[in-house]
Amino acid sequence: MAAMQSLLSGFAPIWILTAVGYAAGRGGLLGEQAESVLGRFVFHVAMPAALFTMVSGSRPAAFAHASMVAFAAGTALVTALGYAVGRRYFGRKRAEASISGMASGYVNSANLGIPVAVHVLGDASFVAQVILFQVLCVSPVVLTLLDSGTRGGGSAGGGLRRMLTMPVRNPVIMASLLGVIVSATGLRLPAAVTHSCDVLGAAAVPTALITLGLSLHGGPALGTDGTGPVTGRAEFGVAVALKTLVQPLVAFVVAGPVLHLPDHQVLAVVLCSALPTAQNAYIYARQYGLDTGLARNSVVASTIVSMLTLSFAAWALGPSR
Repeated sequence: MAAMQSLLSGFAPIWILTAVGYAAGRGGLLGEQAESVLGRFVFHVAMPAALFTMVSGSRPAAFAHASMVAFAAGTALVTALGYAVGRRYFGRKRAEASISGMASGYVNSANLGIPVAVHVLGDASFVAQVILFQVLCVSPVVLTLLDSGTRGGGSAGGGLRRMLTMPVRNPVIMASLLGVIVSATGLRLPAAVTHSCDVLGAAAVPTALITLGLSLHGGPALGTDGTGPVTGRAEFGVAVALKTLVQPLVAFVVAGPVLHLPDHQVLAVVLCSALPTAQNAYIYARQYGLDTGLARNSVVASTIVSMLTLSFAAWALGPSR
């Protein structure tokens, strides 16, 4: 009962803020362009500030931990599967398939992973490593595929030039790289700068959830050609199954039978892998003008299903099993 209450306390902000966004959309409180404007605000302003603060105050050397190997293996395999299934079986182009991969393997490590880890594991140190891994390793790959798939093309030289200049053009990657530079050099920024980034970055998650709620009232997500919804139930079901079932199962196999990690580390890896799809997938899809249906539905459904999978993992692998 206590474990379930702890999980519910972590999920509550997601549901409440999403519901607030839905209510605001239904009542027309923020206007017709609210979803678009808030989505751009998150991607270009709030999220970069949050990532810069997070990365600049961390030490990427934490990736060397064996637990991260297990988590990274599960994330890489499931994300690749989601991408491949989107391309091969659902006819997605490169950019759209990258959203399929992200919906399948990019976990909600910040606003849900931290409270779950604190309540179930007792500390959030491993979640901090997961956040860094996704920011520094997974996001750049996804954003490169998105950029090349939506604005690439043309000559090989033009495609290479866009890839090399993308860190300068993409605020998420630029903020992460600047954070790495600050962290690696030990540079101490003025308190006014760090505090401003903290305040601005704190708006990223709640605004993203409000935007997600607005999209739920906005009707079916449209493809880039505006012809209507392009996400089928089968594709959506595959993404949710990969995220909530396959990813934690792969993580368990790698952490346990393969690497023989201690029980508490196995639990940490499986819990983090069982977290639902992050709302970043929806924000990225919207920013690049893609069908947002898959990302949006995956966030909502995987959050519901993960309440069961996280509870099962805590029960099966926890100290009291």
